[in-house]
Amino acid sequence: MSHPDAARLPFSLLQFHRTDTYPCSYLPDRQARSLVAIPPGLIDSALYSRLVRHGFRRSGPFSYRPDCTSCRACVPARIPVQRFVPNRSQQRSLRRHGTLMATERPLTYNETHYALYRRYQHARHPGGGMDQSDPDQYAEFILQSHIDTRLIEFCEPESGTLRIVSLIDRLDDGLSSVYTFFDPDIAGASFGTYSILWQITRCATLGLPYLYLGYWIKECRKMAYKAGFQPIEGLIDGLWQPLPQGQS
Repeated sequence: MSHPDAARLPFSLLQFHRTDTYPCSYLPDRQARSLVAIPPGLIDSALYSRLVRHGFRRSGPFSYRPDCTSCRACVPARIPVQRFVPNRSQQRSLRRHGTLMATERPLTYNETHYALYRRYQHARHPGGGMDQSDPDQYAEFILQSHIDTRLIEFCEPESGTLRIVSLIDRLDDGLSSVYTFFDPDIAGASFGTYSILWQITRCATLGLPYLYLGYWIKECRKMAYKAGFQPIEGLIDGLWQPLPQGQS
């Protein structure tokens, strides 16, 4: 996949900074580099919507996209919600978790959310660095945003037990799934799948055509699952086009 040159992007107020190389978080023994849009304080929801359509994502207040010299493994992915059809596994997830109560919460620090985040990181991403996050690092990653961001919690209806927290950005043509963490200790649960299905439904309710899922990486198990949501599109050679089924 080739990325359009930063100078051609129609964002006259922004500059684009290439970082130094750093160890890739997704593929072992590879070096990564990012293109970062600065200054972050100028990026509002309208401008960020345009950045996302060019393959950018957000981490805390920073908007970036991969800019690796010899690797194009990271493919921006989005689901055209009107054409999405859940498969049998996804239908089971809807049935199992469909009673969870979704509530929008303020984008402020919540000790219960942070405790779930720590449990999730220790169970799912041990040794990745994020499992050592303190409250300040958590707040910078999850709670800092200059755009229209929603924090949705999913709880059991009777006990009120927190199961999922999803961070979602509202764009002018869809929702962007920023980050989701969930209870890692429930056997047989599919909370991650359910959160995506909920966001697809939310897009349809709001009349928004796309759910942006970040980067699909075929060689990375933790990122390849996105191709299981069909149909799905990838930004390849500067154009959004279908990702073939069976790519996961």
